[in-house]
Amino acid sequence: MRWRFEDLSTFLAVVEAGGISATARRLNLSKSLISKRVSDLEADLGVQLLQRSTRAIRPTPDGEALIERMGPLVREMIDSAEQLTSGAGTLTGRLRIAVPMSFGTMYLAPMLAAFAAAHPALELAIDLDDKTVDLVRGGYDAAIRIGTLPDSSLIARHVCDAHRLVVCSPAYKKAHGLPADIADLTNHACIDYANLHSSQLWQFAPARPGGRPRAVTLASRIVANNGEVMREMAIAGLGLATLPIFICADALRDGHLIEALAAVRPAPAPIQIVYPQTKTPSAKLRAFIDHIAAAFAQGAPWEHWNKPAKSAKLRTRKK
Repeated sequence: MRWRFEDLSTFLAVVEAGGISATARRLNLSKSLISKRVSDLEADLGVQLLQRSTRAIRPTPDGEALIERMGPLVREMIDSAEQLTSGAGTLTGRLRIAVPMSFGTMYLAPMLAAFAAAHPALELAIDLDDKTVDLVRGGYDAAIRIGTLPDSSLIARHVCDAHRLVVCSPAYKKAHGLPADIADLTNHACIDYANLHSSQLWQFAPARPGGRPRAVTLASRIVANNGEVMREMAIAGLGLATLPIFICADALRDGHLIEALAAVRPAPAPIQIVYPQTKTPSAKLRAFIDHIAAAFAQGAPWEHWNKPAKSAKLRTRKK
């Protein structure tokens, strides 16, 4: 083999960062050196790995194949070296995590901050996006996923469930009434989620245990790719929305939203930590998974949205 490990790892870093300049900043190297390493790797392998243009850099089919086969191996080698060179109990290196936008900002942010504070030698890169990313191609160590996972080679650890409700504003109820059942949803204005097919979004628990989930496909005037935007549309009286309780709990407590179909609730969406399949997860990945799982060990905090708060008088008596 003529190619060098640093050339291969640099190529993977360029794909992860999306460009030469970003990679140079991250690795604290010159752009010319980054370009040379990738060019040397291409020359040694005899194939073109990157499609270069003025707008973006994308891997070629050969580049994609190399990422798919070598990416997990290279990262496992780096993780193994970091564990050997770090002190006992010290996490070092870089951990890259993909997190859904609303869930990340509303609930995960303080958990991630606590994890970062507990491991000051660890570099933490957090990408917030509601779209499903390719963990291997993107160079991610793990991701938080909400919803049923398609068949894949990813390993998943269940953290908790995101129960969902069909909600609307009191003004919408006054103007249009509430749906009598699932079939009646087609007679109402509904707000859809762009990152999920309508039949998956409007999917409800089976009519009887062991039965098939019930689903309805709706043609909605308003479609958004973010749950918080959907919530605000519903508060404005523009239609019904199916939302995770963690997004709409405060609005329900404040009376800005009400449950529109209490008799039949949408099927809950599992919240899971997923990561690429390797022989042994790195110490930093295991620590991250255990940290998040422990944070939800007592259940999801948003699930108690409909329990009345204790009065100030009762709290005073307990002091």
